[in-house]
Amino acid sequence: MTRRSCAIYAAGIACASLLVVGIGLVVAQVFRTFMHNRLKKEIVLVEGSRVFESWKSPPPPVYMEYFFFNLTNEEAFLAGAKPQVKQVGPYTYREYRFKDNVSMLDNNKMVSAYNFKTFVFEREKSVGDPAEDTINTVNIPAWAVMNKVKGAFFKTSMAAILMNSVGSGIFTTRTVDELLWGYEDPLLARVAARSPEVDKVFGLMYKKNGTDSGEFVYHTGKQNSMDYGRVDTWKGQRTLTFWTSNQSNSINGSDGSAFHPLLDRNERIYIFTPDLCRSIHMEFEKDVEVKGIPAYRFTPPRSVFASKEENPANEGFCVSPKECLGTGLLKVSPCRNGAPVVASFPHFHLADHKYVAAIGGMSPKTEHHQTFLDLNPTTGVIVRANKRAQINMLIERISGFPKTRVLNETIFPIMFINESVVIDDVSAARVHKLLLIVTVVSNFPLLIVGLGGITLLVFILLLFRARKQKNEVKRTVFAKPLYSTSNEEDTSYSPVSDKEKDDPKNGTYISLTPKGDPQA
Repeated sequence: MTRRSCAIYAAGIACASLLVVGIGLVVAQVFRTFMHNRLKKEIVLVEGSRVFESWKSPPPPVYMEYFFFNLTNEEAFLAGAKPQVKQVGPYTYREYRFKDNVSMLDNNKMVSAYNFKTFVFEREKSVGDPAEDTINTVNIPAWAVMNKVKGAFFKTSMAAILMNSVGSGIFTTRTVDELLWGYEDPLLARVAARSPEVDKVFGLMYKKNGTDSGEFVYHTGKQNSMDYGRVDTWKGQRTLTFWTSNQSNSINGSDGSAFHPLLDRNERIYIFTPDLCRSIHMEFEKDVEVKGIPAYRFTPPRSVFASKEENPANEGFCVSPKECLGTGLLKVSPCRNGAPVVASFPHFHLADHKYVAAIGGMSPKTEHHQTFLDLNPTTGVIVRANKRAQINMLIERISGFPKTRVLNETIFPIMFINESVVIDDVSAARVHKLLLIVTVVSNFPLLIVGLGGITLLVFILLLFRARKQKNEVKRTVFAKPLYSTSNEEDTSYSPVSDKEKDDPKNGTYISLTPKGDPQA
């Protein structure tokens, strides 16, 4: 066997082996499964894991923007006109968040932590000075007191007298700082003198700067990767007590800071948010890309805040049968000490049109008012997010308070927040590196198939060349030269005569004669 034949056989065997092994690995998805299992083991909330430190102290900068609605026609509104508001903002704060008192539980299957948040004002990202800019808006403490005593004649009379004595109206003008971080309200101060459990200071973000939101216990994902980051208990409870059905009181999903790896477009993302006192779900909307990282965008659908008629599952969020609001609103008074606070998306995005039409200055736009999460599907890492929510007050005619007699039931917007984050460059580089490793290892069988394909081309080329050379040899054998000096030929040269043999110039006269018949 020649060296060339050995090369052909070797190429054929290598080609067949690579293709069989490569295709087998592709079909069996061995390397893909290996990498996915590796990811599930690496992405767990356990000390020393790839994600634990970033979970405790998230490196990407988080910004909280506050937008207020300034009432511009108070007198006309109290006379029965449609309220007109003007959006003022943003007032931007850098949000520093970290988890403290972290403890591993149940053999690393659970981890407990307290989520702390601190806010620092960012002047260059804001429209003005919150200590100087004033907002004319609903007097929330007054409305809270009025709703508290509503229906009780004696208490209503006393509250009305008290409001008049301290000059507390149904609207107030306060600085942004006061509305956010708190001020001593004269009405609450008088109430607190008789009821010590009442705090005389009110602020939309009062006691939320440098504080925690209670103890959370999370699943680490060690036992089941799908449970990674899922809240097990909040303040020691597995269910809430604010609402009227078990489904509404369920604590589902994560707290919004961690999501399991290997996300699917068809799954629902659940998030428990203490600010809304409930869990919400989000659904896949579209594919996006952030800093070169592929991501799935998840957004809350209309059904999250839909009315009980549109979504019967939401009936449990009705405070009472008479207090069921329409689509796009959630009354959160059960977890706000009875205050008539209503949550929605900014500018009543995804809400019934009647709420938008009732307030002059509302203009809902998806790009500015939608809440969304952009998650890398392989790792579950948040690459970009915008949490947007609006705080409203339910104002209406309340018997016993003359100033409210001309009011119809109105959902009045006070402010909305935009909590945003984009992955930082260092974290993005780490995600890119991890995705590259996952891609290379997962697609390694394809490299084997590719090598098999190259070997197949080499094998075909060698076969073609071997066949070509074989044909050339055959043509050489069957097409002999016409003249030959070999003794085995059928002809020979002989002199024409004896004389010519002795002729020194012999060779000049020669003739071609057959062998065996020489001339004499």
